[in-house]
Amino acid sequence: MNGSALNGLPVDHIAIAVSDLESAAALYERVTGAGSSPVEELPAQGVRVCFVGALELLEPLTEESTVARFIEKKGGGLHHVAYRTDDIRGELSRLADAGFQLIDREPRPGAGGHSVAFLHPKSTGGVLIELVQHGE
Repeated sequence: MNGSALNGLPVDHIAIAVSDLESAAALYERVTGAGSSPVEELPAQGVRVCFVGALELLEPLTEESTVARFIEKKGGGLHHVAYRTDDIRGELSRLADAGFQLIDREPRPGAGGHSVAFLHPKSTGGVLIELVQHGE
């Protein structure tokens, strides 16, 4: 059952844009006491990614990636908040009907084989929001 039917969408993870994935992973491992996941490259998204607990660390693969532009403009730091859903297409439809601006009208592949879609910060109070549907 979709979490929104009961208590709203649960937070899946918080993403942080970083310039050096290995250094950032080591830092957050020390802070949290958790180990990091293996590094995954997502060329379609233009990032290398790993998780330390519920933190997703994003390092740009190229200077043209959206994460590279984010770091250039704002410096490293909070990139997006991700909410988990069991029905990403249904949530995209619900949110579009509610007036939110969708970056992705259809889900795309994300880290760990999950499906993801983003809402534009212009319609969410300045915060990039990701919807995540975990793979089977």
